[in-house]
Amino acid sequence: MSPVAALLDTRTALGSLRRTLPTHLGAVYGCRTAGALDRALGSRLLDSLVLGTRAQRHVDPPGLRSRFPRLPVVLYGAVRSEEARLMVEAGERFGAAALVVEGVDDPVIGDVVARHGLTARRAGELADLPRFLHLTEPLQRAAFDSLRTTFGRPPSTWAIARRLRVSREHLSRQFGAGGAPNLKRVIDLLQVLAARELLANPGYSAKSVARLLGYSSVSHLRVITRRVIGLSLPDCQRASLSELMRRFVAARGRSRI
Repeated sequence: MSPVAALLDTRTALGSLRRTLPTHLGAVYGCRTAGALDRALGSRLLDSLVLGTRAQRHVDPPGLRSRFPRLPVVLYGAVRSEEARLMVEAGERFGAAALVVEGVDDPVIGDVVARHGLTARRAGELADLPRFLHLTEPLQRAAFDSLRTTFGRPPSTWAIARRLRVSREHLSRQFGAGGAPNLKRVIDLLQVLAARELLANPGYSAKSVARLLGYSSVSHLRVITRRVIGLSLPDCQRASLSELMRRFVAARGRSRI
């Protein structure tokens, strides 16, 4: 699970975000200063960033967007009626996905952040993938949904099986039935797609992406990418999602390990 980084104006706002963020996401990483936020951006795989309406003044919008253009940003803070235009302008500078008013929208701030985060974006982008992979059975779909809503280090086969209340052997056997690729191969595919998403942010180096996704080295990530879709890591970044799916399906998605 990926945490949400927050640089907010008040402890009350931070508490509201922590209480209302859905449990399938990671914890809220509260930052006291812009420096702490910058360190979090460079060292953690974040689902989104939440900025207070006053705190955002200490963050450089062009710098943030140039380093992390794909990271969703939500503005959340108290706004007087005469300041509404300033909040909208700040949202435009940051390319904010949503503007949320503290003291009015507190009960739904967590849901708003979750709806616009990387995990939700990934789930939407991969919604049609089961059809391409011939995942038609309920157990196959349930296992895929568990993976589709996970961004970062993938859960183990054992953890997925426990969540679905089946044995690991039964899950592995049934997931690959009916011409579908095996579970290990699909996990590798989703990790390659996650790497592609992260590397679209210049603020993440290939080394940091490999570490954040649980690989021992960049070389390991490159090997997995080549094995799964037959492309180098740079070529994977340039290819469209449909092209990557075509390559994966053409290889029949069978793992050699």
